[in-house]
Amino acid sequence: MRISNNAWSAPNNSFERTNPRALASARSLRFAAQLKRSTAGKMTVPLRTFLQVLLFGLIIIPTSAFGDEPAVPLHLPLINPSITVLKAQRQLLLFSGNEVLRKYRIGLGTNPVGPKTVAGDRRTPEGTYYICLKNPKSAFYLSLGISYPNRQDAEAALKKGIISKSIYEFITLTNKRGRVPPWNTSLGGEIFIHGRGSQTDWTWGCIALDDKDMLELYKAVKIGTPVTIMPG
Repeated sequence: MRISNNAWSAPNNSFERTNPRALASARSLRFAAQLKRSTAGKMTVPLRTFLQVLLFGLIIIPTSAFGDEPAVPLHLPLINPSITVLKAQRQLLLFSGNEVLRKYRIGLGTNPVGPKTVAGDRRTPEGTYYICLKNPKSAFYLSLGISYPNRQDAEAALKKGIISKSIYEFITLTNKRGRVPPWNTSLGGEIFIHGRGSQTDWTWGCIALDDKDMLELYKAVKIGTPVTIMPG
């Protein structure tokens, strides 16, 4: 490592600029070099020992000491896991029983206000659902299928004449059995929780997470996990 004339100048190496431990080690080396020049060979053994301990101590300081320790890993399997989505707050909460384990930032459909009612409205549903599908080969990294439309969605659509009685009964039956509901009706479907970014509302009604969060969530939940989507 090249030692600058200025013992406290910023390191030129980009790795040092982005790695706290490397930066600390570089500063220690420069400090030692400066002190060695100033003492001109008069350094005592105890002081030399002190500097060695200081130098190697900085080198082995764990990354967590610099504030970038990752979140404590989830202990799987979770006990009675469930998901709550707060649309207005752009948050997805992961529960184990009554305990909130994670709060993930999310992006929604490009028309996020109000519940989904028909295909193509680009809204995210609101109501009580469950995870009905897990797709490890999603075009959006990983995805969890949401059981939209549910019975309440089908009832509202039947009253408005959007779907027929037979389609209503089929949706009700699949929900009762915990299956994937029909996604090719006038109500729309294929609503997923998936990856590829949460910075904006960019989906067609799905719930988008950052990939690292999606990986953790995907591992934590199973088919049948309750999902509550709320407007607030």
